[in-house]
Amino acid sequence: MNASIDKLPVPGLLWGTYPERRNNAQNKGRALSWLQTWADHLELPETRKAKRFVTQVHTQQAAILQLSPDEFKVEINLLRSSLQRDGFSDQHLAKAFALLNQALHRTLGIQLFDTQLIAARIILKNRLAEMATGEGKTIAVALAAATAALAGVPVHVITANDYLAQRDADGLRMFYNDLDISVDAAIQGQSEERRHQAYACNITYCTAKELVFDYLRDGLQRERNPLRWRAEQLSGTPKATSLLRGLCMAIVDEADSILIDEARVPLILSANTRDNQEKLHYSQAITLAHALNPELDYILDTEHLQARLTNAGREKLESIVHKMEPVWHNRLHREETVCQALAGLHLYQRDRHYLVHEGKILIIDENTGRIAEGRAWSRGLHQIIEMKEGCKLSSALNTLSQITYQRLFPRYLRLGGVSGTLKESRRELFGTYGLRVNTVPLRSPCKRTVYPTRLFNDQQSLWQNLAERISELQSLGRPVLVGTESVADSETLSRILSNASIRHEVLNARHDEAEASIIAKAGIPGTVTITTNMAGRGTDISLGDGVTESGGLHVISCQINASKRIDRQLAGRCARQGDPGSVETWVSLQTTLLRKRLPRWIKSALLQNSYFSSAGTANFLIQLVQKMEERQHVLQRRKMLAKEKHMEHHLSFGVHHD
Repeated sequence: MNASIDKLPVPGLLWGTYPERRNNAQNKGRALSWLQTWADHLELPETRKAKRFVTQVHTQQAAILQLSPDEFKVEINLLRSSLQRDGFSDQHLAKAFALLNQALHRTLGIQLFDTQLIAARIILKNRLAEMATGEGKTIAVALAAATAALAGVPVHVITANDYLAQRDADGLRMFYNDLDISVDAAIQGQSEERRHQAYACNITYCTAKELVFDYLRDGLQRERNPLRWRAEQLSGTPKATSLLRGLCMAIVDEADSILIDEARVPLILSANTRDNQEKLHYSQAITLAHALNPELDYILDTEHLQARLTNAGREKLESIVHKMEPVWHNRLHREETVCQALAGLHLYQRDRHYLVHEGKILIIDENTGRIAEGRAWSRGLHQIIEMKEGCKLSSALNTLSQITYQRLFPRYLRLGGVSGTLKESRRELFGTYGLRVNTVPLRSPCKRTVYPTRLFNDQQSLWQNLAERISELQSLGRPVLVGTESVADSETLSRILSNASIRHEVLNARHDEAEASIIAKAGIPGTVTITTNMAGRGTDISLGDGVTESGGLHVISCQINASKRIDRQLAGRCARQGDPGSVETWVSLQTTLLRKRLPRWIKSALLQNSYFSSAGTANFLIQLVQKMEERQHVLQRRKMLAKEKHMEHHLSFGVHHD
């Protein structure tokens, strides 16, 4: 970011009551992304600086150990003044981390590792820290957040879900309170008064989605009461009209998931609209869609989940609707609505894109495998799928305001974050957000064993062979974690394992509420856990007695994600903190990405020549389709960013919130 290191944004007369970056310095764009490649060469000097910094912290710690409780409080108050006056210099950070280490040890019995000191320093320098899973990201984030709070900067810590936000706020409260730092969580379902209390704290834990909707609500307040808002800015006195106290500083956990994977999704603040003719209108759309013939009248785009009419289809529609209501005489509206109906009927699949639960359509987040709370497809798609599944029709939504993460997070005056998988997206993170990535070294050498990739010609062969492999590993007393593409795949594998009398647990969008208990048992000897996605789960898998001796957790990936970075998230569940572990990838030619991206002649050649047994061929094909898919996603994010201001006319779906 471009904010000066020594100028810390604090609500008041200087920055106003709602500090944020208005000239959105995000979009240096592709022209600057090449600088990240050049900046990578600075990694070695940066590593040397980090080592010198760690030595400074240890030197400070030796003196702090001799302090009495009263002297410790005096030092904390002196530190506050120094940080507020001079900013985050290494000298002040070294003293801060030494003091905070003492507070962590006294309140929670935690002793900081050198790697956590390095990660926290990276965050406070407006950068992203790539820190391997299991290396202590939660405490590193807390260290950075506490230091910023001591400097008077309001901090938003962005976590993957409400459970983690509440867990971390509660679990670290004793540490923060010992430093006279207030902390709370802003989560779904809170009253407005309760949310005001959460955001009034020095540190607020929340999800990106909740934060965005609160920011959009503040924007609406600003538009509705511009004179009152301006008066507050000039007075420098916070009032209760806004929820947030501006965008001073954010620390983003699982930064790649939010800043990259979810960057394209528009977050839409909306209100229900009432129309008694809705049901008839969508019913007619479905009837019209059924009247069209595939290939002749329309073409399905499985990659973008869209349907396109042919010229013959347009003419056929026009001939059908001439006796229908006037709304169907508008060509653009007619064709868009029927294309939505075609997509809803033929492209959006139950148990892959959504669940039906208690008569409601629940969207499955493709990045996390979780239920996407509060999310609804717009422009009639959600209602069409409700009719398709026989659910009660929900009201259509009217957009009040919207934004994407690509536009929101660059508005923070200070921005940092952490994740276990960042290096593959260095250029995009720098080009879009101005964020450099620094790698944090491992505490202990990695002991992960990677077995050869296996590629099968069909999904049934994959499942049957996989059941035998799981049985073999279970007999050795090793816990097994299997990653599958979808709810449907996880349940298919579950049935096959049940038929083979193999005990197992399933963690998918149907079982989110049991996540903590399932993960708690996933490291016990002989336990088999089938999951749809481990991204953003945020919970370590602890190894049970004897598992280390038997080889550790074994991970089997039965999916090909859009990016190798996401594959690493699943693999990173094993062999953490110096423990042993192993991983292998088993996929078939029917796996979604191979089916979508591989030309037919390649698939035909593989089947005819039995090349599917070659690990080298399998790895080459997986890397090929991932590069193709990732390139497509990067282009889509660039286009989204370029057309952001006109998004109302181009949305196909979004996250809605009343």
